[in-house]
Amino acid sequence: MEGDLFSGIGNGTQVDSRVLQTVQKNFMQVQDILDQNRLLINEINQNHESKIPDNLTRNVGLIRELNNNIRRVVDLYADLSSNFTRSMDASSEGESSGILKSNGKGNQKRIRSG
Repeated sequence: MEGDLFSGIGNGTQVDSRVLQTVQKNFMQVQDILDQNRLLINEINQNHESKIPDNLTRNVGLIRELNNNIRRVVDLYADLSSNFTRSMDASSEGESSGILKSNGKGNQKRIRSG
């Protein structure tokens, strides 16, 4: 079923399995970071509610870590978008030249006259 995730995007083009692996890897990285952020936010909230000076001081570092994680998520999504766009562009170029690159087979397209 995973292989079917992006098949059929744009005029029946099938997305290369390497692209799917990259997408899956990036989403897993994003999910790991978001899970870590959830833990950080919980700790920040607990520290804030405790009003203990050492805990409040610790929040400074935790908030910095949270901000860095958010930047990493943004970068991962930007890379994902860029890679996916390049893949779709390459696939479209293959279709327009009569070759469907994503499956590695040369398929000649019939051009309709008229």
